[in-house]
Amino acid sequence: MASANRQWIFAERPEGTPSLDCFALREGDVPEPGDGELLVRVRYLSVDPYMRGRMRDRASYADPWDVGDVMRGRIVGEVVESAADAEGDGGAFEAGDLVTGDGAWADYSVVDAADVRRVTAAEVPLSAHLGVLGMPGRTAYFGLFDVARPRPGETVAVSGAAGAVGSTVGQLAKLNGCRVVGFAGSDEKTAWLTDDLGFDAAINYDATDDLRAALADRAPDGVDVYYDNVGGPVSDAAFASLNANARVAVCGQIAHYNAEEPPVGPRKLPAILGSRATVRGFLVRDFAGRFDEANDRLRRWVIDGDLQHRETVVEGLEHAPDAFLGLFSGENVGKQVVQVSE
Repeated sequence: MASANRQWIFAERPEGTPSLDCFALREGDVPEPGDGELLVRVRYLSVDPYMRGRMRDRASYADPWDVGDVMRGRIVGEVVESAADAEGDGGAFEAGDLVTGDGAWADYSVVDAADVRRVTAAEVPLSAHLGVLGMPGRTAYFGLFDVARPRPGETVAVSGAAGAVGSTVGQLAKLNGCRVVGFAGSDEKTAWLTDDLGFDAAINYDATDDLRAALADRAPDGVDVYYDNVGGPVSDAAFASLNANARVAVCGQIAHYNAEEPPVGPRKLPAILGSRATVRGFLVRDFAGRFDEANDRLRRWVIDGDLQHRETVVEGLEHAPDAFLGLFSGENVGKQVVQVSE
């Protein structure tokens, strides 16, 4: 085990779009686990859009970071040392076990043994436990099936469809017998959606002047379910296309996360009134008591080849801020992760 530990510190609050000045890489001693804790060598760490909300000086749906805090998120890694007497989900934790949970942007992270889950790299890549078999996969599962409740034959529109959540939503909707239209930000991404993931149609919003007309062309019978990861002009077009009694699952609003003053677009209430649509925001933690259900079903779909996944891997802990900032310029296809160690 190394004698030094690098970790990223939240250095300053951004105004508008974050920059590299918001992060500082520090080096210190490898921490020691306390009672009930594990020392984990981080293999992969996750960067996610919700982290932008934690950079503000006010609460959103996640607690804000204080300047000087160690950056944190979901990690997957190898147990180096265990100080936990309690049994995990497969017995007592031992050195060499692979686990996933909340940890630090660091080479080594101390985690609470009660809050991690054992994983394996035998059937899927280890990084998939931060994507399709992790928080994004569960978000897609519950947001679609519990919040949006699609029925076979309905049309489902998905924004941010080439991301970790959106790409899973579209495939689950197809497994449910729906017609699926996805919005993404490049021709490469839209081709991936239709050619590899089985979406019925896709729209490159960066190359489309009239999103509403484009959606009407790809969804001539209107939209029954809209899964919103983005907000902004894409959502304006989707709301204008809602059928009677449509359902909208609001998962994210990345188009607005860096805005100091949210832009004013077409008002959505008239569209909701006319369609009698149900619009519901949700957080994946709302369904924490059912995570095992989602994990088991998602894992089986992946192993059976019914659910495809893709990770954009940025190598090196030193590049973690670049990977995070890349989320806001659309650099990732699928889940964005950072490989910290072999």
